[in-house]
Amino acid sequence: MELPNDPAMLLSFVNMKLRDFYPSLDALCDDLDINRAELEKKLADAGYEYNGELNKFW
Repeated sequence: MELPNDPAMLLSFVNMKLRDFYPSLDALCDDLDINRAELEKKLADAGYEYNGELNKFW
């Protein structure tokens, strides 16, 4: 799956998917065939980190 390159768009896309369709980041990455480490690095570089309790990046 092609993810948005813009960090703000990527954050919005991932958080929407997590909120509406996936119970965890692992489930999202498995289903969409996304490398979790790469996704977390892209968002970390923009200042965001994943919170498993909230199931979102912030």
